[in-house]
Amino acid sequence: MHRRRGWVISVAALSLAAGSLLALQFTADELKQRETCEDFLRTAEVVSSEQMGGSEAVTKPWILTLEKGEVTHRGLWKNAQGRMGGYWEGWTYEIAAYLLDKHLGLGMVPPTVERRFRGERGSCQYWIDDSMSLRDRDEKRIKMPLAKNFSWNRATYLQRFFDNLIANEDRHKNNVFIAPDWRMILIDHSRSFRTSGRFVKTLLYSAKNPEGPKLMSELPRAIVDKVRSLDLAGIKAVVGEYLTDAEIEAVLVRRDLILQEIDRLIKVNGEAKVLY
Repeated sequence: MHRRRGWVISVAALSLAAGSLLALQFTADELKQRETCEDFLRTAEVVSSEQMGGSEAVTKPWILTLEKGEVTHRGLWKNAQGRMGGYWEGWTYEIAAYLLDKHLGLGMVPPTVERRFRGERGSCQYWIDDSMSLRDRDEKRIKMPLAKNFSWNRATYLQRFFDNLIANEDRHKNNVFIAPDWRMILIDHSRSFRTSGRFVKTLLYSAKNPEGPKLMSELPRAIVDKVRSLDLAGIKAVVGEYLTDAEIEAVLVRRDLILQEIDRLIKVNGEAKVLY
């Protein structure tokens, strides 16, 4: 939908580490600074703003330039709610996706908080610098280094796992971003947490995908175990008012479908090849 640039507020505030907790997620040092980013998004002064337009910016979000002390950075503010462009949109889903990502330990969604702007409630997501979208990569014909293929594939399986769980029907090349060292960043979750029939009967990514098998072939055991332990009260404690009970119950239905798919993959390929 739009171009993002770095998770670096300033050199003093955040640092980029070489390693990561899991393949192609935010680095360990960045993850430690999430609360700093959240506070900045909530409390920094808006010094300028610009509304995004164009056919791809369906929700018409605002780019906010935020300033606090010596730190200046951008955030993407969105308050879309209801049917837009033929889809149901919800700014609360942006926050719920981040909180669930944080709880599960994925570390792939940038910090996202609630913030008032122009007198209205909305979500505000930390703008990621120095990155390119999958579409940018394809249009510029940038080749991935061979050494990154393994970790990128694992990140892709994790993205499918997460989008299956939250029923994100809007994943495309404009909202998957690539850090300079080929880590994966996931943005734009306002079309998630669906409750209608097809989103609780089948998974978005599975062996039955109409475009062919799109499997969650390799997944971190710790994250799968954490998803396995989810219940309504636990999710509600994580996401608060940002999801209804019906939306949480739909997450749990999809959780069961995901676990069934993982069990099927384990029977076919062996546990050691599916969980790491």
